[in-house]
Parts: sequence; structure tokens; C-alpha cells
Amino acid sequence: MKFKDYYQILGVEPDAEKKDIKMAYRRAARKYHPDVNPEQDAEEKFKEVAEAYEVLKDPGRRAEYDELRQYGGSSGAGFEPPPGWQSTSGTNSFSDQEFSDFFNSIFGQRHSEFQQTHGDGNFGLRGRDLEIEMPIFLEDTLIEESKTIAYQIPVHENGQVSLIEKNLRVKIPKGVADGERIRIRGQGSPGQGSGANGDLYLHIRLVPHPLFDVHGHNLILTVPIAPWEAALGARVTIPALNGKISLTVAPNANAGQKLRIKGKGLPTKTGHGDLYAILKIVMPATADEEAAKLWQQLADKVKFDPRSEWSTQQ
Repeated sequence: MKFKDYYQILGVEPDAEKKDIKMAYRRAARKYHPDVNPEQDAEEKFKEVAEAYEVLKDPGRRAEYDELRQYGGSSGAGFEPPPGWQSTSGTNSFSDQEFSDFFNSIFGQRHSEFQQTHGDGNFGLRGRDLEIEMPIFLEDTLIEESKTIAYQIPVHENGQVSLIEKNLRVKIPKGVADGERIRIRGQGSPGQGSGANGDLYLHIRLVPHPLFDVHGHNLILTVPIAPWEAALGARVTIPALNGKISLTVAPNANAGQKLRIKGKGLPTKTGHGDLYAILKIVMPATADEEAAKLWQQLADKVKFDPRSEWSTQQ
């Protein structure tokens, strides 16, 4: 197996910055894309460019590749990873692009996962890991719940790739967070020969809520209040994920004021986040003549200028 110099393939220096690598990839991919380049080897070059970028764009894989490049970059043909080599740069959740044997021996399938018997030369190749997005409602994070998911598994048969539909019942643990990845062993692509199946990774995405914004495990709720509630104080019933809460608004409350309700946010592995109520003063949609007179009496009585600080700064 010949060592591949990914830097040379993209036409960048080994110390190139990430943005330069990305620009070089875009130029090369545009140049060799089979739809615009009629040359016979354009598709092969396009695959090489994609493979090079797959490695160099990721800091972990790039660091491992640089280490191997020092080890075997000058060996040319006959390259093999060092004894005991195993990639630690993450899972094998790559695109459907088929990469070279060189890539697969280092990253596509971890070196320790190539199982080979020495009697009759038969070998087993571990199946590819798969990753799918899993949309979750905020309310679903409050309890452990089982859900049925449907996804497709690529299967290699006789040099052809076919997609098989699969349904799976999975448990979503209580307190999952947006962006969290859940590993389900053995539910990825099937292995070849005696190789084990790959794994399935669920990428959690919290579905936006019509009332609550999410900051980590905390919830943010905008609470509309009337001007007199802000002035006099009030008890306001507000929604929570698991019911309703009575919120006390102190007199002379200001718009934008943040009130914390402890433990009413999203669940965590060890407890709960908090709910923050942001006060928003809302005027009545209409006001009759009598109401306008009362507002004028209030303005004359209080003599309040909310912009008084501006005059001291001029």
C-alpha cells in the first residue's frame, strides 16, 4: 500500500492553516468534479481530494496523520501503520464517499478492528458506524422514554451498495442535551466476513419550543405584564414544562428584569437547570378617553423622566 501525501494532493504546505486547506479543497473539488471535468481520471482525482480534506480539516485526524507522515511519508510503496497503531480521533462517522485502503487502514476502520486469521487467509472487516439526527421535544427530556426510529443501512453485496430500511426501538435517557450523541452498539452497517457490525450514533437535536428558549439546561421565558402590574406588583401564573407556576412580581418592576425560578429548567444527569422569567411590559391594545385622562393624571402626579440620565452625560 502506497503512502498518500494529502498535503501534496491539495497543493498546500504541511503548516497550512485550516482556512487555506478549505480554500484549496474548494478549488480542487471544483476543478476535478466529474460534472465539469471530462478527463477520464477526474473522478478518481476528485475522490482523492475529498479524502485529503476529510483528514486535514479535522484537528485530531490531521495530528495523527502528521505523526504517520513522519513515520512513513518517505517510504513510498509498501507503507503499513506502525505496530499497535490505532486511531483515537473519534468515530468512523464519515460520508457515503468510498475512501482508499490507505485511509481505511488508518481512519475509516480503526486498525485494531481489522481482524485477520492466518490459517486460510480469511479476514473480517468491521462495519461502518452510522450517525442520524434524533429530534426531541423539551418535554421528552423530563423522563426516560423509548422511541422507534427508522433509518437506512448501506450494505455491500457483489460490489454493489444497497440501502436496507431498519426500524429500531431505542431508549432516550432522561436529561439528554442538545448536541449529545448516544451510542447504540452493533446497529450500524454489517461487517464483512467475520467482522463485527458498526455502531449507530443518535445525534440529539432539541426541537424549538413556542414559549421557551434553551440556554444549556436553563429555560428562558418572556413574561408579559401590564404597566400597573409592574408598578404595584402582582402574582402571575406562568407555564412550565410540567405544569404551571405562580410567579411573584415585586412592585416597581422594570422591563427586562430577570427572575429566577430554581430547579424548573431542563433535567440534568444530577438535577435540574433553572427557569428564568424575563419581564416584558405590554400596553393595552386600545385606550378610551377616560383611560387617557388617568394616564395624564399619573404623568402629572409622578413627574418622572426616564431619560434624565442623558442630560448629565452631555
